[in-house]
Amino acid sequence: MPAESSKTLYRIDECPDLMADACVGDDQGNLIFLSIWARDTAVQEFLARLTLGRDEQGLDQFHIITPEGGSLPLFVGNVERLEKRTTRAYRRTLFGSLSNVWLFDKRCVRPDKANASALALLPRDSTHRLDRLWTLVQDTCPLPLLDHWRATVLELLQTRQMLAGLPFALGPLEGHRLAIDVPALTQALGSLIRSDVLTAYPYPARIWTPEAVAA
Repeated sequence: MPAESSKTLYRIDECPDLMADACVGDDQGNLIFLSIWARDTAVQEFLARLTLGRDEQGLDQFHIITPEGGSLPLFVGNVERLEKRTTRAYRRTLFGSLSNVWLFDKRCVRPDKANASALALLPRDSTHRLDRLWTLVQDTCPLPLLDHWRATVLELLQTRQMLAGLPFALGPLEGHRLAIDVPALTQALGSLIRSDVLTAYPYPARIWTPEAVAA
């Protein structure tokens, strides 16, 4: 989650009383994360319209207006998959009381272990990106993964599109999608283990070698 808000604000076309400072969507255009600023009444109206879907006055999609004048659509889909957090409230501003609310896919905070899928939101250009992604993979994958396998397994997941960056992001965040094909990963890891690419101990210090026992 973002440590601080972005300096750029983006207008939501269907809700002129709301401004967004961060937004992430997946490759299907579905909303993954949204940080909005508005008065509490405007926030509550927006949230209520999301629950109405395609009904009258409902919102099953909305458009983010970029500083260049572009319009980027985001689909809400099933509202039940989203969580809400009110992160800040400013009582005295030139515009009255303002609230900062986050909407995000539940998989951003809790991996879907049954389907071996998860989402990650990271600060742009994070120096700890690989650490965070590896922790996410270990928490989500039903297979035991040793720490010294990290580089090989992450490369394997990225090559097979099981781990990929999300294409749509505005503000200080970037998104990543993890969708593990467990049978395919099991087969690939088995092949790497049999070929000695992945070992039980970090190479070359294998515990069963005479040198390692002597040490």
